[in-house]
Amino acid sequence: MRGPFLRWLPVATLASLLMPAALAGEPADARGWLARIEVAAHRANYQGTLVTSAGGVMSSSRVVHFSVGEHSLERLESLDGRQQRIVRLDDTVQTIWPQSRIAVIEQRRAPVALTAGPHPVEPRALDQYTFRPEGEDRVAGREAWVFTLEPRDALRYAQRLWVDKASGLMLRADVIGPDHGILESAGFSEVEIGVKPPADWATRYSHAPEGYRVLRPSQRRTQLEAEGWSVVHSVPGFILVDCVRRSLETPEQPEALPVLQAVFSDGLTHVSIFIEPYRERAPIDGMNSRIGATSTLRQRRSDHWVTVIGDVPSATLQAFADALESRR
Repeated sequence: MRGPFLRWLPVATLASLLMPAALAGEPADARGWLARIEVAAHRANYQGTLVTSAGGVMSSSRVVHFSVGEHSLERLESLDGRQQRIVRLDDTVQTIWPQSRIAVIEQRRAPVALTAGPHPVEPRALDQYTFRPEGEDRVAGREAWVFTLEPRDALRYAQRLWVDKASGLMLRADVIGPDHGILESAGFSEVEIGVKPPADWATRYSHAPEGYRVLRPSQRRTQLEAEGWSVVHSVPGFILVDCVRRSLETPEQPEALPVLQAVFSDGLTHVSIFIEPYRERAPIDGMNSRIGATSTLRQRRSDHWVTVIGDVPSATLQAFADALESRR
């Protein structure tokens, strides 16, 4: 899960993106559709089963999303493999590992936080992608409009979106490779939209389990320059949207390690740069791999590891790595 995304849009971009007359009664242009998807992702109440497929591996999760007043809750529980449950109540995120009886509780905010279901899209993505209607389809028994976001360059992948006609909720999203094959897919196999949250929704879904070891990684907002790093030239279309320093403690790695994470976004996809101290026992001296749509690039920089991860081509990750410089 990766995952968790209507702020900017040049007026000139919209001139050639008007929707066809066949969609009468729906948003009239690309910005309207992306705004509707964004609102539904954050404000709709829904629950269902989310199925993902990447690199030949399929997995499923039970998803719950409630929005009540100024508060929101997301809950994802894995149904395959190792048990894991992730719950976000506003900016508090709990990751529960039942087999290890460990609960990791931390404060996050979007875009670092999870998003239950396929990711929403910011209208500014239209600077980098062409928005094209593809007709109608059905997903999880619901009528949907289908759209494609086609990249304007080779730095990113295309995505095809299935949007619920009634609510605007994104029901499925496919990442499409340069050869038009599906690299990764995430979609609902069944979903209820407009469900009524129970009266005790906040406590029922977000209480910490008893008898678990609780880990609370420290975290603070920061800037790359303040940490002795900088991006000397931008990767076209991507802007820095978050930068945090946290101590990373997991069930597999009980020793807390300081990790700097910088998150970049083009409005549709995200790229994260992780910078951590070099350790002799690290398994490999470098890595360049891809599973599904997610590429990973790992390099040693003097006394640091630099890891770049994102649903983009490996050349894009290399561009980020080349742009990163140490100022110390």
